[in-house]
Amino acid sequence: MAQIRYAHAVNQALSDAMAADETVVVLGEDVADAGGAFKVTRGLIDSYGPARVIDTPISESTIVSAAVGAAMAGLRPVVEIMFMDFVTLAMDALVNQAAKARFMFGGRTSVPMVLRTPHGGGLSAGPQHSQCLEAWFAHVPGLKVVCPSSPQDAYSLLRSAIQDPDPVVFIEHKALYAGRGEVDTSLQVPLGRARVARAGRDVSVVTYGATVAACLSAAEALAPEGIELEVIDLRSLQPWDEAAVFASVARTHRAVIVHEAVQAFGIGAEIAARIGEDAFDELDAPVVRVGAPFMPVPFSSALERRYAVNAESVIRGVRKAMA
Repeated sequence: MAQIRYAHAVNQALSDAMAADETVVVLGEDVADAGGAFKVTRGLIDSYGPARVIDTPISESTIVSAAVGAAMAGLRPVVEIMFMDFVTLAMDALVNQAAKARFMFGGRTSVPMVLRTPHGGGLSAGPQHSQCLEAWFAHVPGLKVVCPSSPQDAYSLLRSAIQDPDPVVFIEHKALYAGRGEVDTSLQVPLGRARVARAGRDVSVVTYGATVAACLSAAEALAPEGIELEVIDLRSLQPWDEAAVFASVARTHRAVIVHEAVQAFGIGAEIAARIGEDAFDELDAPVVRVGAPFMPVPFSSALERRYAVNAESVIRGVRKAMA
């Protein structure tokens, strides 16, 4: 196993998938010679040429529409959208076409495409380049949604997403690209399977993506007080691993759900509702949600730090659950 950066893990997954299957193609704005907005596709054009690594016009609607058609015609396109905020320009192709095709055609066709996009703040990129919109797509039947927190999961889950017969929204946090970790390219991780990032007995903290690190930091800070957090990394948001979450709640009898996206109407709200419906008897306290305030992401770095979900906000949520 090698220690590599998160961005390199994504690049390696793309390269290995393209080497294994000639129907895998990559397309998006500046993905070829420029190597992508965050250099994640760097070098792919040298290995696979312009017929399989395709620079597109600056039109997200056109890019995703072309990918839907290509997928239905037998290719496995991987689309890069520079910032998740820009997916708003491709909602018809993704939500009305890609997600519905299998159902609309009676199961006779599928759309094996992946839409990769970075989300999240922390870079003072402002409210139009920092949003976490994953709850929108988890709400759409026919789409799968993945958000890995480590280089290993970035590699393994992207390989699984590319092999999947249905459209997958693959979300990468911009602040994770430079992070390093070991990657075993032989390790397979299926979509829809959570992992226990840290075992504990007192509170189940359910999270994903960049906030996994904040939750682990909170766990380390609370451990000297005798409060042991069990941190569950969802990895997949649709489908999400209900069995793993319910099993954790059955062990700890308390739940805190953490995400960087705004708290209102988010992933946390859905999971909290499902715990309340299907695991209520296991709870010793109400489920607590930790998320961003209901406002656009600030451009000011000082304001963005106050806006962001961090270890301190997770600790406040845990104390509320313990109280």
